[in-house]
Amino acid sequence: MATSGVSIADELRAALDGPWRDVRERARGILDDDRLYGDPALDIKAARARVLEQMQLVASFGWVEGGFRHPDGSPGDPGAVVTALEMLAYTDLSLWVKSGVQWGLFGGAVENLGTERHREYIDELIPLRLLGCFAMTETGHGSDVANLETTATYDPATREFVVHSPTLSARKDYIGGAAEHARVAAVFAQLITGGESKGVHCFLVPIRDEAGSDLLGVTTSDCGLKGGLPGVDNGRILFDQVRIPRENLLNRYADVAPDGTYSSEIENPSRRFFTTLGTLVRGRISVGGAAAAAARVALSIAVRYAEQRRQFADPDTGEETVLLDYRSHQRRLLPLVARSYALAFAQNDLVHRMHLVQTGQATDPRAQRALENRAAGLKVAQTRHATQAIQECREACGGAGYLTENRLVTLKADTDVFTTFEGDNVVLTQLVAKDLLTAYADEVRDLDALGWVRFAATMARDVVRERSGVRQMIQRLRDRSDESVDEGDLSWRSVQLQLFADREDYLVRTAAHRLQARAEETGPFEAFNNAQDHILAAGTAHIERLVLETFIDGIAEIEDPDSRALADSVCDLYVYWTIEQNQAWYIMHRFMSVERAKAVRRGVNELVDRLRPRALTLIEGLGVPEGMLRAAVLG
Repeated sequence: MATSGVSIADELRAALDGPWRDVRERARGILDDDRLYGDPALDIKAARARVLEQMQLVASFGWVEGGFRHPDGSPGDPGAVVTALEMLAYTDLSLWVKSGVQWGLFGGAVENLGTERHREYIDELIPLRLLGCFAMTETGHGSDVANLETTATYDPATREFVVHSPTLSARKDYIGGAAEHARVAAVFAQLITGGESKGVHCFLVPIRDEAGSDLLGVTTSDCGLKGGLPGVDNGRILFDQVRIPRENLLNRYADVAPDGTYSSEIENPSRRFFTTLGTLVRGRISVGGAAAAAARVALSIAVRYAEQRRQFADPDTGEETVLLDYRSHQRRLLPLVARSYALAFAQNDLVHRMHLVQTGQATDPRAQRALENRAAGLKVAQTRHATQAIQECREACGGAGYLTENRLVTLKADTDVFTTFEGDNVVLTQLVAKDLLTAYADEVRDLDALGWVRFAATMARDVVRERSGVRQMIQRLRDRSDESVDEGDLSWRSVQLQLFADREDYLVRTAAHRLQARAEETGPFEAFNNAQDHILAAGTAHIERLVLETFIDGIAEIEDPDSRALADSVCDLYVYWTIEQNQAWYIMHRFMSVERAKAVRRGVNELVDRLRPRALTLIEGLGVPEGMLRAAVLG
């Protein structure tokens, strides 16, 4: 048993709640409020109005202020704010997105890219006296931010920037808030001064007056009905020679003097661009966190439903069988619960790293870059998990899962776009892999002649082992297909980590060599395009390894032995199931024998069977109170 008076579910929930567990616990009480939940019966006009009312309520909680520097310049508490706002995903994802646009993206742009001269905007946007939007994406350029077409040309005669959409493809598209509510846009555009482009910068551009009418030169339009998120007023913006004061340039990293002289402390244009985007990493971190939170809601509904729904009679007793007693049902839900645990620990670690960077406590210059790459990788993992888990939960609940009163179809529709915004998942995976390949190239580049010989010899040994099947033969002699989880060395964390790391290392090395070999015959694009599938696999393997590491670290922080033992079994299920998903690769590349692959499959079965009696405990540990599920089927 857990510590007296504290259940194992409580211990698990405390562990998953992470560094800001007090924030999460307070939020659970505040958010158990009917006013904060969506109504799928509303049309988009009414849904948008409802979300705006909900935001006024959220603004009264006192959460938002902590995301911004205090007037005296001291840092706020970004970790607490990201954590608190993530909890909104338990209620209504339209509310979460709209809040994220206002306080995270628009407010974050002003906070992180602006200076003291923009403080008045912060003071107005926090209490919603000023509603804004984040105008980065264009019809013709989504993830390719460096090549946005919108221009902001400086006119020294009037000391103004002229913001313009030179083509239809330069139209700002899918912008949350642009269709109806936003009065000011944080616009990303190519800064041009003295006839020379200085790259993408961010500008504050008024787009509507107090009455809601477009300002001169601004044309907004409504994206209309979407697949989900009806409460978010996504729209489009076109600019026709719109003039704004010089001071509306957010000038933390670059400025333009009254005479048009451009200056920046960061001389390298590429580094300046990535520094600008890097400060906005909080949005990407939040998207992943909200997606994972939505998956926890879906799994909480589906597992609770599977504990009470009965189907088909047991021939021995004549009684109908509880759904979760079927192996197939355990297999479809419990591994996803295990991955939710893994991702929760990974998100806690990521938010903590972000907090240290954004409060100035992480002084290593590489910390920001590492944070950006980790955020990109985890956003991919979390949003893909949400897509898979919510769909599986919908199917697992049968016809009940298709009713809006049980939330699953709404969660599915609302999270679908999460794989796209704040970075398309394929592009982000490539970003992660590119960083790995760069580090690999640097490692090889630094080798002296002796190092090259040793490296080549190591590579040769690996090739010999792979081609001869020696590794596979050794494992075949050692492994048994009928070994239990506890008998096999795959239960050792060191072995699990090694398997994940081996796959990542092999994919990175072979991707690098494939790129190099192809580049000698063709151009850079052809070489990259030819190896793109390989590169994406390397990025995915890296993400999986990072998630496992944070899971292991998270378990180590659980003091109660019974709770830690249960979390260990959940981690084993995450590992076995992940390996099972990739077992063809492990066998094909001789990292695993057929016998061990069979043991992995048996291990998944053994683990879901072991965890089945603790299913409700695990769901309670995920931290979504039953009363907040608002699913009619649960009563």
